[in-house]
Formats: sequence, structure tokens, C-alpha cells
Amino acid sequence: MNQKKRRLIFERLAKAIPNPTTELKYRTPFELLVAVVLSAQATDKSVNRATAELFKVADTPEKMLALGEEGLKRYIRHIGLYNTKARNLIALCRQLLEKHGGQVPRTRQALEALPGVGRKTANVILNTLYGEPTIAVDTHIFRVANRTGLAPGRTVREVEEKLNRYTPEEFKKDAHHLLILHGRYVCTARNPKCDQCVIRDLCEYPEKRLERGGEKAATG
Repeated sequence: MNQKKRRLIFERLAKAIPNPTTELKYRTPFELLVAVVLSAQATDKSVNRATAELFKVADTPEKMLALGEEGLKRYIRHIGLYNTKARNLIALCRQLLEKHGGQVPRTRQALEALPGVGRKTANVILNTLYGEPTIAVDTHIFRVANRTGLAPGRTVREVEEKLNRYTPEEFKKDAHHLLILHGRYVCTARNPKCDQCVIRDLCEYPEKRLERGGEKAATG
């Protein structure tokens, strides 16, 4: 994979996905932070279903803190790891109020100091909320980066570092969402839709699935 190919990949993805953004539903920075924390090892659809009701009663740190850990669990119990997430979110709300005036901080250091917020969540907030060219590597991006040859790596951090190094500057702000959406709807974990893929001729995946005479065929 060379830089010319990488640029073409992002150019085509940007054309195919003209408005790349998160599919999490939110109205305020606080709501986005909560939704991203809840989305760890969970689908955006399950998070949106929970927050649709949760944010009606607790859309600020003060209200969520007043709801309490047990009260919060009632809204998020169908989301994976909900016990840990409820505990972290209540502690997060307390810290936002005590150290940040109830506002979502703008720096990586401050974000990663919040309970339940790791590097990936901080990257999402910095990118989606504050427009910084960070690339949060989730399972979709990890798969796409390795499968296509765009930025192969054995660990999430290695893939993140390569994407930061190789992604053309003008695409860095949107790269996170372009790759997630491509992985979610086209370059899926099982049965990737290679015949519908706008970068199939640039992709270096050796087991591409293309339609030939109505039958699936592998191609190099």
C-alpha cells in the first residue's frame, strides 16, 4: 500500500460518504460524552435506544448524579457492561462538577482522567466535539485498516499511529467516521460487500468477494 493508493481510498470514501459523522444521538457535549462511554462494546442502536429515554430525565451532570447509580441502571440495563458503566458515569458526573464546572474538558489529559474514559473515547470527543484530527480505532476501523492494507497493525495503538502517519492531512478530521461507516455497512466482519465497495480495486484483501455470474467468487 503506497500513499497514492491511500489518498485515492480516502477520496473515494469521502465522495461516497459526503457527511461523515457519528450515528450516536446527542444534543449537547455532555450527552455525547455519555453516549460514547456507553457505546464501548455496544452498538450505537442500543445506546440510542437507551439514551432516548435517559436524556429525558438526566441530560446534565447534576441530573444524572441525582438519578444515582441504581436509577441510571434502569435506563441502560440492556447495554453490555451496564453495571460498570453506571458506576463510571456517576463518578464521571461528580468529577465534571467538581473539577470542570460541569463542562466537558477539551484536552486529552483531562478527558482521560475521567472515570470510564480511555484513549479511544477521548479521541472520539476531541474529533466529534472539538474538530481535532484524531482517529479513534474501534473494531470497525481496526478491521478495515488491516483488511485493506491501509494501515495494518497487531494492536489498536499501532493501527492508530499508522493512520495518523499515513492519512493525508485534509482527510484526518473525517477519517475516523469515514472508516467506521465503511466498516459498518460495506466492509463488514462477515460477508463483506466487496461487489458494492468503492475501493475494491485499491483494497489489498486477498479474499475479496465479487459477484460473477450470480455466484460469490474469491479474487486476489
